[in-house]
Amino acid sequence: MNIVRWDPFREIDEIQREMNRMFDRLVPRTTTNGDGGFAFLPAVEMHDDPETITLKLELPGLDAKDLDIQATAEAVSISGERRFEKRSEDKGVTRSEFRYGRFQRVIPLPNRIQHDQVKAEYKDGILTLTLPKAESEKAQLVKVNVVS
Repeated sequence: MNIVRWDPFREIDEIQREMNRMFDRLVPRTTTNGDGGFAFLPAVEMHDDPETITLKLELPGLDAKDLDIQATAEAVSISGERRFEKRSEDKGVTRSEFRYGRFQRVIPLPNRIQHDQVKAEYKDGILTLTLPKAESEKAQLVKVNVVS
């Protein structure tokens, strides 16, 4: 019978590799064969107040002209592309963890909006969408009489 030494760090490495594989399956990436996968999904923050819904998307390294924003009464679709910067280097190795390529997010909204009144601002890599709620969706205060 052979004695096998237990190495806890080997097990931690295996867990890390398995977690990386799991996240790689959750976040689709573009591939060189052009299968149409998405490179990344931008992070989104949503704030819902009585009059509007505000969405913020983290999109560093893009120009406003590279974004396509479409709104319906129930959802917002944001798509675009982060283009790879071509560099000509004679020597050296470049390692990059940046993600380049196409992305798309379709965000369902908690309330109907006036999709023809959406305002967008793009500054410092943050896209801010202000979505006014439809009149029928705004919270209305109703006085309730108590019978005793």
